[in-house]
Amino acid sequence: MGPSDDLDDEGAPPHVYRDDDSASVFSYHSNHSAISDTVLIHGSEASDEEYYIPQEPYHVKKYIPPRFQRAWRATKKWVKGPQPPRPWRIHPFFPRVQTAPIQFLHNYFPKRKHKVFLLMFFYVCWLLSFGLVLHRSAFAADIPGHGPPVRISCTDRFWSDGNGCGLNGDLCRPFENSTVTFRCPANCRRVQLLNPHPVGDQEVNYRPLVVGGPTDEPETLEHTFYRADSFICGAAIHAGFISDETGGCGVVSLVGERSNFPSVNRKHITSIAFDSYFPKSFSFLSGTASKCRDLRWPLLGVSLTFTILMSLFTTSPAVFFPSVFLGIFFHVALASDPPNLTDYYAIVSVALGRLLPASFCMFVVYQYCVRRQLQGLHAQIEKTILWLGGCWVGALNNYTFDKIPIERLTPHDIKQQPGAVPALIIIVLTLFSIALGQAWAIRIEGRLPRYLAVYGLFVGVLLSLVAVPKMHVRIHHYILGLLLVPGTAMQNRPSLLFQGILIGLFINGIARWGFDSILQTPGELRGDAPQGSSLPAIFRPVIHNNFGGLLTPNITFEWPLPHLERYDGMSVLVNDVERFRGYEDRGMNSFTWLRHEVDMPEYFRFAFMNGSSRGDYTTAGVWRTDGGWTEMGSGHS
Repeated sequence: MGPSDDLDDEGAPPHVYRDDDSASVFSYHSNHSAISDTVLIHGSEASDEEYYIPQEPYHVKKYIPPRFQRAWRATKKWVKGPQPPRPWRIHPFFPRVQTAPIQFLHNYFPKRKHKVFLLMFFYVCWLLSFGLVLHRSAFAADIPGHGPPVRISCTDRFWSDGNGCGLNGDLCRPFENSTVTFRCPANCRRVQLLNPHPVGDQEVNYRPLVVGGPTDEPETLEHTFYRADSFICGAAIHAGFISDETGGCGVVSLVGERSNFPSVNRKHITSIAFDSYFPKSFSFLSGTASKCRDLRWPLLGVSLTFTILMSLFTTSPAVFFPSVFLGIFFHVALASDPPNLTDYYAIVSVALGRLLPASFCMFVVYQYCVRRQLQGLHAQIEKTILWLGGCWVGALNNYTFDKIPIERLTPHDIKQQPGAVPALIIIVLTLFSIALGQAWAIRIEGRLPRYLAVYGLFVGVLLSLVAVPKMHVRIHHYILGLLLVPGTAMQNRPSLLFQGILIGLFINGIARWGFDSILQTPGELRGDAPQGSSLPAIFRPVIHNNFGGLLTPNITFEWPLPHLERYDGMSVLVNDVERFRGYEDRGMNSFTWLRHEVDMPEYFRFAFMNGSSRGDYTTAGVWRTDGGWTEMGSGHS
């Protein structure tokens, strides 16, 4: 592989150069009489105006040292690249082998109409194969005695964070004597928390939210219970009720209050322990696991087969690129990484809504990047391995790059997530090395000045967005793909791979998340993380343990009034359930709690209220089983 020395990209003849200083030199023509008839007229005879010697113009460069002028001229000459430019061309390895699919088509389908008919038949087979497997994967039969399962996402739960379930959890009823049929997708085991989640006095993060597990020695399903704020699908995998590779269907039973949730390591998930009680928990009904499966891996086989055939048997970029883009887009949107929606028809609607703007973006990318790279390329196997393989790697981001320990490029996440800093350093160095290599390749084609101008414009726009007050720039991976793909608009092997990966990242970003804004508010980036709001000051509680007495042990908390200016109330959580909500206008400045279980600790957290909204909760204070009190630590929870 190397730059071509014969023709440029447009098939133009070699460039002819001339010295600008020789513009006044006459060429000798065979028609000598035409030259002999030429008469030169002196300037003074051609005009009555007086002739003045022009004044030498003022140049700033005469104040610049000659050394810097020479360096600047040398830099400009180097940036322009070799003259004439040498466009890159891939000369395939084993050309007879790589062009064999094309030769096969020419031999057995020589006419254009035959090829068009074959292409239509190919599309019909692709659509039917994908549609039949998808229908079986997306729509499950009824579970006998319980009805059709409800599609849920990997993060669905029965309980909301903080006081989202209302006072005493009334907004999350029923607590027990109820069943729910569910259907989990595949690949839920790796879904983890992105913000700290309190469980008693623990702050858990960057792990699956599964609280509890088997409570007996044989680890039977009948004695396996989970706290209601656990991920349902993660708990089902942990219990061995469904498979992580294929997902599954079943029936979950709400069993009311349970206590002493253990920490158990099963199915590559270590659950979280909780040594007190919780009003709502769930288990899985034995014998209700259905045979429904998430067939994303068979669907991947179908999509891979047809996209590989399309790549091997087509040389036209105008046929190859739209076909592959549409096939991979719908595979991601409907099979490998669909949006978290319970209604599958809604998933199809969302995919179609995102397709049109995504297609426009890809049309522009095709015109200026893809066509330039793939036009005239006959290395069918190399194109399939590098471009198409890279595209699938990027499109399956939830299985490939998503394993890198960086969930979001925010300072808080990079600082808190284990392994994020080394991973970020490696990524930055890798991208820098790739950028240098691509810049050198672009220079060989003589296009580096234009690319420097384009990327200078990109950097200027990004810097201007950074300056927008009260907003934060977030580079989603679909934006990253659009920003970097112009640097791959040349025909060499590294560019084949890089362009495929970047287009795959764009497809995954749009099909899964849509066109999220490059500018986001702090609240959008924060999600359910602590807001950084003020925390209430609580006096040391008054405890009446009444050991050996007839009265129930109780604990009383008090706080000063009035509250801070922007707040008018107080919320109190006991064991992560809101048990008190009092407002200043009613003079509520204390809270008394009767111990629920004598032999279990209880955890208390406090937050200011402003109407129906709340601020951050404090860390947990503990009323221990020995009757003592452990003060709340500093910071939010």
